[in-house]
Amino acid sequence: MQYISQIAFVLTLILAGYFLSKRIRQIRKNILMGKDIDRSGNAPDRWKTMLLVAFGQKKMFKNIIPAFLHLLIYIGFLLINLEVLEFILDGLLGTHRLFAPFLGDFYTVTINFFEVLVVGVMFSCIVFLIRRNIMKVSRFSGLEMTSWPKLDANLILIIEIILMLAILTMNASDQILQTRGDQHYVATGTFVFSAFLMPLFQGLSDGALVLVERFAWWFHIIGIFAFAIYVTYSKHLHIFLAFPNTWYSNLTVPGKIENMPVVTTEVKTMLGMPAEDGAAAPANPDEIGRFGAKDVNDLNWVNLMNAYACTECGRCTSNCPANLTGKKLSPRKIMMDTRDRLEEVGQSLSKGGKGLEDGKSLLGDYITQEEINACTSCNACVEACPVNIDPLSIILQLRRYTAMEESGSPASWNAMFSNIETSFSPWKFAPSDRFNWSEDLKQEPPSA
Repeated sequence: MQYISQIAFVLTLILAGYFLSKRIRQIRKNILMGKDIDRSGNAPDRWKTMLLVAFGQKKMFKNIIPAFLHLLIYIGFLLINLEVLEFILDGLLGTHRLFAPFLGDFYTVTINFFEVLVVGVMFSCIVFLIRRNIMKVSRFSGLEMTSWPKLDANLILIIEIILMLAILTMNASDQILQTRGDQHYVATGTFVFSAFLMPLFQGLSDGALVLVERFAWWFHIIGIFAFAIYVTYSKHLHIFLAFPNTWYSNLTVPGKIENMPVVTTEVKTMLGMPAEDGAAAPANPDEIGRFGAKDVNDLNWVNLMNAYACTECGRCTSNCPANLTGKKLSPRKIMMDTRDRLEEVGQSLSKGGKGLEDGKSLLGDYITQEEINACTSCNACVEACPVNIDPLSIILQLRRYTAMEESGSPASWNAMFSNIETSFSPWKFAPSDRFNWSEDLKQEPPSA
């Protein structure tokens, strides 16, 4: 029977590994659909940013209560999953609580510490469920928060609670079996929180207890594998992508809008100025490049990674002045739309479909001009994001395409662009008349 259990575990591990690796490869392929961008410089600051923002959750603590609860879940996720290592080794070797004989009393202390985290995770998940479904915190709503995003958030919280209950159930039934002299169940000492569940199982027979303990063990380990796969389809992919996302985040001065290299080079050439060293030449000089972005392949790969790293927390949208004044712009929707379009194109290409040639595009079919035109470029969304996602970069690239490729900007904007081009200012008067206003200052002041 033990060999059958080991074989079943190995098959489960292989199956989970296959689906997880397949999904990871697809996500990587989708992200690399974007244009290349060099974000490898200034490594010390990048490591510091990642440690403070992703690992230390620095930006979360602007609101202390949800930040503390999120920290409980985060620490619990990291440390409780250390126990999964023992689960995996037990499953592969056919053992039970492999580390207990070697660690002795320290094993009891460790599991008790894990159970404290288990209870903390359950408490935090319950509070978050209340905030979402009873208190109805405003930033969890919006046009983009349709049935699936709402269900996804609730599902993750419920799954985490069930997985934590499975650990406590396993530990409680295990402790009872230890007291009944079953040599297979190694003495581990008392686990404080799971001990509260022991009265629920005291009346069961040894066989029923073994069934409960084994079911909880299998449920937890299969749940962990299934959760790992599910996360790659969920907003909770940020659990993993927060680290590379913050490492590759934009470290330039906040609010600085980058020039388009191809335009900068062209202008310098027209003015007889030398191009910057290392300025990239087009791969095909005869091919006309696109100004700005119309679809996901026009964005850079960091933009696309940002889309997958989005937590859908709504902090960007709740801080957006355009959204707060009733405009349709929602930076969260920008990121969700980018991810949805990227997924659609990636799935189509993986099935041999049309991919980017399906007659649709990110701009127009997912994100409207009304949305991007409402952006004030204030950078509030970037500042608010807990994992340094940059919706503004995507908005500006879409807006550049609208202005430079389609001349689709509002009439007042086009007039301003024309004035800047011909008169070197937003106002329509000759450059030679720019300082006429100062003539009055030359007059002698009236005598007293």
